[in-house]
Amino acid sequence: MIRETNVTGRLVIVGAGQAAFAMASKLRALKDERPITILGDEPVHPYQRPPLSKTYLLGEMSFDRLLYRPENWYGENQVEIRLGVKVEAIDRASKSVLLAGGETIVYETLALTTGATPRRLPAAVGGDLGGIFTMRSKDDADRLAGEMKPGRRLLVLGGGYIGLEAAAVARKLGLEVTLVEMAPRILQRVASPETSRIMREIHEAHGVVIRESTGLTRLIGTNGHVSGAELSDGSTIHVDIVIAGIGVTANDQLAAAAGLQCANGIQVDEFARTADPSIYAAGDCTVLPWKGNRIRLESVQNAVDQADAAAAHMAGGTEPYEAKPWFWSDQYDVKFQIAGFNLGYDETVLRPGLTEGSCSVWYYREGQFIAVDAINDARAYVTGKRMLELGINPDKSVITDPGSDLKALLKK
Repeated sequence: MIRETNVTGRLVIVGAGQAAFAMASKLRALKDERPITILGDEPVHPYQRPPLSKTYLLGEMSFDRLLYRPENWYGENQVEIRLGVKVEAIDRASKSVLLAGGETIVYETLALTTGATPRRLPAAVGGDLGGIFTMRSKDDADRLAGEMKPGRRLLVLGGGYIGLEAAAVARKLGLEVTLVEMAPRILQRVASPETSRIMREIHEAHGVVIRESTGLTRLIGTNGHVSGAELSDGSTIHVDIVIAGIGVTANDQLAAAAGLQCANGIQVDEFARTADPSIYAAGDCTVLPWKGNRIRLESVQNAVDQADAAAAHMAGGTEPYEAKPWFWSDQYDVKFQIAGFNLGYDETVLRPGLTEGSCSVWYYREGQFIAVDAINDARAYVTGKRMLELGINPDKSVITDPGSDLKALLKK
């Protein structure tokens, strides 16, 4: 069945997450009246994902507070949203998408905001046992919440943001937590050794057992449920549940099958367009140009800003999208904030904070300031972020002096 409309200019958005909502709402804010149809495979309206592994899992925030807008917002803004539907294919020649069940929807403009999928453990190492979880969706959080009970033994695989946040929540809920990381240190892919050390000490102070340079050999099952883990150092530990925080892969399969350029992400230009001028992409599923490189940014900030830029371009704007990366992570009572992108850094300097337990790590590449990690130091984060926006290159001797006034550097 082919579903068409007599109204020209229909935008079809595949995916119903942060980028999809940002794109639709931006177009309406720009007074763009084109028909919009959002197609989402989850049965719920677009919601915030970051709180899932924190306040939502802890039971401190209800799901309705995670929704970007109440359900009636979509009808009031003439945005059609269809939930629980799967897009099977894109036909670029006929400018249509095929849904599971055979329905076809015609578009004039298509946007792919398909996100990313957590990597799962292979069955060969016990990945098909019960009690193994990933953390990405509301369904993931709901299933895991029923298992997070005091005294249970949790194994976290992976020392990235997701793994560390899961470990922090589990300790708050009274679980015994062991975290293993194959790399020599946690956060190795995204942070300096200094930042890794600080975060490791915070987790160990809260009772998490962290084992770096240690991988999983296989999981042991009892009656189909995980009960233990053999690790690469030859040890075996008892386990009740496992959270796999071993990274994600971009959901670029639809784009690749349609002949669009992909490389663990849909390749887009500075306007979030693919090689097909009728097709845009935004968010975690994209690979975008940035300072002469091509990168994939897994962050809410990028999903929103890139989707906004795509919407503005659809509405006739000409301003290219220049990513200004920033990230955050809440662990225990620690606010971990990052501004900039430390790709290719060759030097870091540590700045003590003004209060106990606060500090910041400043990254330089060939003498140029490129990023800052702030641990319970909002002043360093805000000031560093502003320096990056203004192109200010702070002297390292000033940064390392805890008595220096960072804000004074903004006036130069």
